[in-house]
Amino acid sequence: MTQANVQPDRGYVTINAEECKGCGLCVEACVPRVLALAAHLNHQGYHPAEYAGSGCNGCGLCFHCCPEPGAITVYKLARVAAA
Repeated sequence: MTQANVQPDRGYVTINAEECKGCGLCVEACVPRVLALAAHLNHQGYHPAEYAGSGCNGCGLCFHCCPEPGAITVYKLARVAAA
């Protein structure tokens, strides 16, 4: 991928790994494909979802499809006016 094709992040996701049950609904709903199930287990024995750290568009689909309240938080970044 060339640098010209890279879109700036428009948001980011935090995932509470201990609340996540590893159902994968958020991973399937993620349009930019920046969520995945972790290789490690949480304290309940589930593979929690993880955010890749960049590429989020801030749409919130992962939040809305998650059955666990408090497991996912989506932050939408404010747009900065071009100079």
